Amino acid sequence: MSSALDITRAVNPPRAAFLDFPLGHTTGKPHQPQLQREIMREALEAFESLATPGSVKMLPFIWSEDEAWKLEAFSGQDDRTERLDTPQYQTEEDRILAEKAADPEQCPVCRETQ
Repeated sequence: MSSALDITRAVNPPRAAFLDFPLGHTTGKPHQPQLQREIMREALEAFESLATPGSVKMLPFIWSEDEAWKLEAFSGQDDRTERLDTPQYQTEEDRILAEKAADPEQCPVCRETQ
């Protein structure tokens, strides 16, 4: 999945899904799980159906009604949220699920491979 079409085409992966969203939002907008699921479904369907090497599926979602966000993105100022050394979660439920997945005793995949 990519939000940088020119870079994706230059790298020429076997297949790709492009989302014209700001960098860092390749799977959707924060706190919009329904949109995130729709984006992921479209991308996964593309990965199954694209047969020509180097194909790029242009996902149909839009960030906003106008393209003002692109002007901001190219302005040179970085107003993104500070990056932290500790994990950040959208919800408390996400934190709990992530911590369970990191625990080999609770992770169903890890238990199968032990």
